[in-house]
Amino acid sequence: MGDQTLRVLTCGDVQGKFNDLFNRVRTIQKKSGQFDLLLCVGDFFGKTEESEAEWQEYKTGAKKAPIHTCVLGAASQATVKYFPSADGCELAENITYLGRRGVFTGASGLQIAYVSGREALQEPAPAHCFTPKDLLALVAPLVNNSKFRGVDILLTSQWPRGVWQFGNNPEVNTKCCGTASVANLADKLKPRYHFAAVEGAHYERLPYRNHMVLQENAQHVSRFIALASVSNPAKKKYLYAFNIVPMKSMEPSELVKQPQDVTENPYRRSGKEKLQRGKTGLDPAEEEEPAAQFFFDLSRGGRGGGRGGGRGQGRKRPSDEGDRPPWDGERRGQGGPGDADGQPRQPRRPPQPTGPCWFCLASPQVEKHLVISIGTHCYLALAKGGLTPFHVLVLPIGHYQSVVELASEVVEEMDKYKAALHKFYKSRGERCISFERNYRSQHLQLQVVPVPLDKCATEDIKEAFMVQAGEQQMELMEIPEHTDLKQIAPPGTPYFYVELDTGEKLYYRIQKHFPLQFGREVLASEALLNIPARADWKECKQTREEEEQCSATLRDAFKPFDFALED
Repeated sequence: MGDQTLRVLTCGDVQGKFNDLFNRVRTIQKKSGQFDLLLCVGDFFGKTEESEAEWQEYKTGAKKAPIHTCVLGAASQATVKYFPSADGCELAENITYLGRRGVFTGASGLQIAYVSGREALQEPAPAHCFTPKDLLALVAPLVNNSKFRGVDILLTSQWPRGVWQFGNNPEVNTKCCGTASVANLADKLKPRYHFAAVEGAHYERLPYRNHMVLQENAQHVSRFIALASVSNPAKKKYLYAFNIVPMKSMEPSELVKQPQDVTENPYRRSGKEKLQRGKTGLDPAEEEEPAAQFFFDLSRGGRGGGRGGGRGQGRKRPSDEGDRPPWDGERRGQGGPGDADGQPRQPRRPPQPTGPCWFCLASPQVEKHLVISIGTHCYLALAKGGLTPFHVLVLPIGHYQSVVELASEVVEEMDKYKAALHKFYKSRGERCISFERNYRSQHLQLQVVPVPLDKCATEDIKEAFMVQAGEQQMELMEIPEHTDLKQIAPPGTPYFYVELDTGEKLYYRIQKHFPLQFGREVLASEALLNIPARADWKECKQTREEEEQCSATLRDAFKPFDFALED
């Protein structure tokens, strides 16, 4: 994709300082190589005789811009005279006025949406202003296309109101900075880059996401950058250089990658209207409405709502389970933790099974020869019919149905086992992938599978889960880093959950039917371990003697990493 990468420069208010700008661009290009495009936001023209004289040199051809330059229209009444047509035109060689508003699509496929001037609320508007009708005319043809995902770049002179919400603060007076109509425009168009000016400040906001986590499919992030005026006395940044591959040329998985510092969308408001059936969603009257913090609010009928997963879901007989593997041995806790996590109404003992359980350590059904390690609250066991010889399960000693129901001390020890396994597998040249299926299972089983480091990258594993989920009309959502699963899956919610060795987490809220072997099928696929015949654990069963031998081998190998032996 290297040949599809464009090198772009963006500039704040030029204000008639054409020589300063273009000399600076020449210096940059001499040092860093040729750029493809220069985009100018804010007031391009100045109001002095000196700036008028400079412009005449470019207009007559005595001087030439060193790069194809695209500019926005007037942001003040005094500079309207330089723009002969509202539809855009060539102002001088290599300098193009984009127009009052519209979308420019280059030969590369790069899509640039733009709105010139400042906001006006009434019609007819002054020539240096835009109106709600302008914004509707720009937005409607784009978002009414079912294939619309967003634009590559959005150019506006004014800032979007409230862009600093949930992000870093700009050095401007936020009480009177920006307009709500530009904010709503940015929310609708989902630009990967949004540039603005006219405030005389440089501000680069943290990137923000364009989807509601776990309620919408992952989308690309947006970056807002405001630029100062050319050659400003305070030496604030007025030029911004970046590389961009047009959205249409990118793989979806690459496009939707989320950087670590991504924040919530600053423009999202509860109950906001969609742009359809004449509703623009671009009403400036919304300006005083504060942006709502909706972080993981699944209580309003979203994916985490009450449908399809009552509290009794999963209370099935062992014969209903997809992975029936029994796991434990010695009885160090005889029934589990036995003390509460301090929360009100928390029982001092973990829930007790209503019938036989293959996984409660004190249960007579447990196949103890498969147990590898026993801690205070959890234990480790060889997976019955495992994908690989060292495929293991981490399980609570007491009877808990899912991770989200665990007491805090049980979670803490489970994390210790996960960390120990991570070090163990790494010492063997492997990475570990863990997953849980809280559906048609009565006792929590965290499956942990080693994958050779040289066989497939973490990104390949992530993509394999995403692709196979998509093929079965399931939407795997990515959970932000440091987010607790309990925030998005209340107890009783049926779900499938994957954690990669990088700490990335994928989640699916199970609706009705779910393939019980899904996690194994993905890892066993040709794209990953390439052992498709082992996708079903029942096809991989061993004799008792073989299981005992495998358990002994794993137990010995894991000893240097087993914190439970330190007691």
